[in-house]
Amino acid sequence: MNDRDDRPDPQALLRAAAQEGRGRLKVFLGAAPGVGKTYEMLSEGMQKRKAGVDVVVGVVETHGRVETEALTRGHEILPRIDIAYQGRTLAEMDIDGILARRPALVLVDELAHTNAAGSRHPKRYQDVEELLAAGIDVYSTINIQHIESLNDVVASFTKVRVRETVPDRILETADIEVVDIPPDELIERLKEGKVYIPDEASRALNHFFSKSNLSALRELALRRAAQAVDAQMLDYVRAHALAGSFAAGERVIVAVSEQPSAQELVRAAKRLADALGAPWTALHIESPRTAQLGDEERKRLNQAMALAAQLGGATATIPAVRVVDGLISYAREARATQIVIGKSARPWWFEMRHGSVVDQLVRGLTDVAVHVLPGDQHDATVRHRRRPAGHWGKPSDYIVSLLVVALVTAAGLGLGTTLNITNIALLYLLPVMAAASLYGLRAGVFAGFASSLAYNFFFLPPTGTLTISNPENVVTIVVLLGVALVTSQFAARIRSQADLATSSARLNAALAGFSRQLTTIGNDEELMQAICAELARLFDARVCVLTASPDGPALRAAWPPEDKLDTMEHAAAQWAMDKGTATGRGSDTLTGSDWLFYPLKTSRGVVGVVGLTRDDGAMPVPADKTSLLLSLTDQSALVIERMQFEDEMRDVAQLKETDRLRAALLSSVSHDLKTPLTAILAAANMLRAERPSPLVDTVEAEAQRLNRFVANLLDMARVEAGVMRLNLESTDLTDAIASAVHDTRAALVGHEIDLAVAPGLPLVRVDPQLFHHVLINLFDNAGRYADPDSPIHVVAERTPGELVLSVMDQGPGLPVGREADVFQTFQRFEGSDRSKGGSGLGLAIVKAFAEAMGLQVRASNRTELSGARFDIIFPEQALVREIDQENVT
Repeated sequence: MNDRDDRPDPQALLRAAAQEGRGRLKVFLGAAPGVGKTYEMLSEGMQKRKAGVDVVVGVVETHGRVETEALTRGHEILPRIDIAYQGRTLAEMDIDGILARRPALVLVDELAHTNAAGSRHPKRYQDVEELLAAGIDVYSTINIQHIESLNDVVASFTKVRVRETVPDRILETADIEVVDIPPDELIERLKEGKVYIPDEASRALNHFFSKSNLSALRELALRRAAQAVDAQMLDYVRAHALAGSFAAGERVIVAVSEQPSAQELVRAAKRLADALGAPWTALHIESPRTAQLGDEERKRLNQAMALAAQLGGATATIPAVRVVDGLISYAREARATQIVIGKSARPWWFEMRHGSVVDQLVRGLTDVAVHVLPGDQHDATVRHRRRPAGHWGKPSDYIVSLLVVALVTAAGLGLGTTLNITNIALLYLLPVMAAASLYGLRAGVFAGFASSLAYNFFFLPPTGTLTISNPENVVTIVVLLGVALVTSQFAARIRSQADLATSSARLNAALAGFSRQLTTIGNDEELMQAICAELARLFDARVCVLTASPDGPALRAAWPPEDKLDTMEHAAAQWAMDKGTATGRGSDTLTGSDWLFYPLKTSRGVVGVVGLTRDDGAMPVPADKTSLLLSLTDQSALVIERMQFEDEMRDVAQLKETDRLRAALLSSVSHDLKTPLTAILAAANMLRAERPSPLVDTVEAEAQRLNRFVANLLDMARVEAGVMRLNLESTDLTDAIASAVHDTRAALVGHEIDLAVAPGLPLVRVDPQLFHHVLINLFDNAGRYADPDSPIHVVAERTPGELVLSVMDQGPGLPVGREADVFQTFQRFEGSDRSKGGSGLGLAIVKAFAEAMGLQVRASNRTELSGARFDIIFPEQALVREIDQENVT
């Protein structure tokens, strides 16, 4: 903690060294599309080109904007590479061409772009990283909603979730230029058609591009740029050991202690940080006095630190001999600009003896604002009425110190007789230093007084008495006592520093060993057992690990292995898993349990809980080891999460292989059936023309049914292979329904079609062939499950913002609570009235084709009659406007 401030930070130097030989990335950051990011990037690229820099365009998306296209004409544009994808040809940036051309600077638009399947990297930002690694500078563009950490924040108020994101680490070393225009000006650009075509611009103004959204996005962009600049500035000043706080951005620290007002300080720091828009850290200084804290005080300290983490602040605990030294050192290292600290109502004599931390902090940090909050008046007496056990040390410490003084006295008497040594007083510094180093300050002071008395009694005339006849010897005694006290102080301080260093090293070693052990384990069962065994060893406790299951927390491992949990323990574990907080003995919830449960929390939520208890009835986790336990549980949670990810990836790989084989089988079988079916249908048509008979009609009807089944197999194979091509056209619903009813007349025999299409409905924009397949499958499903001679109702009506087409039958309906399951592939409800006939493909194809066209499907039971109802929902954008209908006419 006493390191000088003029030493460069090794980590900052390493980060700077890692950038050597790499290209520089400059990002043009915007709040929304249309602010002029691409235009600004091309303009700066042209300025570089005129200055003699070798600049090329790797990829630029002009989106038809005339001004942007004009700027590209002066640049060298490298050709893109064509990639075949789902029957189309997509043009992507040619990385190999850029690397071969090796320009000094390349312009790459839309950093968050997702590359077509078959490209070298799935994301464009990965292409950029390869270019940077090759030493090529890159200019690129991005909108604020594409930054990973802000994706959820943007979606919360725009109601639009962007799927293409860029990791925050990409911006850590990039130069950021915010391209910004006021929201009103951007809205005018939208209205003028300079961002989107008029129809799209109108919808955008009513949704994403509202003024409130643009203002919020603009603030996010400016704040994110400021954070990036602040982080880069701190890295620079640390690497070059520049003094000062460099308060371009605010950074808040709150000093947390064991005082009852600690949580109030944390909340005050949170409010201050929110008002300043600044990051903040809750800091605890672990001094020698920390070892004297009682259980209640440690509990208050842990609660304050936990509250800081819950409120979104960082937490840090660092060792230091004096609290003020630790605060000053950390504040300088973190370049803090604001410090929040509490001042207790200490007696005047206490501050005379120990000094005021607040006053020393203000004098030591002249460029930092110190916010002092008054503490609880009760704080002044708590620390002085109560002395922890062992405060004065063990009696054996003083006995040993006294024996050392006796040995030195005996040695002095012997040496004085044989060698005639006159300065015997110096020998008595030895027991003082030994006692202070081994047993602390109080034992050192005791040894100092004992040494003074022994020197007076045995060596100062008149010997054998405590009387001092020569006034000069009084000075010797006083000097000896003063040197003894000072020496004790220094030796005790060195011992405290050694104790702190040992404690920190022991903690780091425990964490490192625990992490190293967990990373070498390859399966879940060994992992859980290793966590239990290691925690049991470190805390001398019984330990168990539970994870979630359909029946509640399931015991996965325990140490000792035969441990079992009763009902109370299961309830406490369930609470910890549901609420994400500690429960059981030593917590604030379900304290009747003998076990203490801590949640294993990750970014995905709580993945399990760890339970601890002791056979001797003591607290499961001592207060001074709570921080160690939290660190170990965090590591355990991360390793468990990694294991879960690996299991999920294996499951995904198996599913992909299964789907691939099923798609290949479907395609092969359907094609092999198609040829003989075509021949059978042709032969049946010829037979019916020459010799009509009921037998020929049956053959033809069953062949038609089999043909539709084969068509469904082919369609499903197309859906799962992702090779569907859309040809959207304006279609009249009445004509489409009539055509589908005609082609399913065999399945609808005995059922009257009750058509209720509201007059004046707009045309719908769909793929006629796919939509025909959707209707055929719905009518075939209705004819199969409707009661004999019951009508089938087809209703189409306009509702606010959409159009709904419904096909309703009178039959057994759908199993309650499982209505949505009918759209699953090969779904059949065995044992129900809907288990007869069918392949389980028709409704799955309905859903797949409808979603491919931008429509929605919904299954439910009828309310007025028994039967099923299937709705096709056409959103506003799938409806043809009146002006478009006139053009069609």
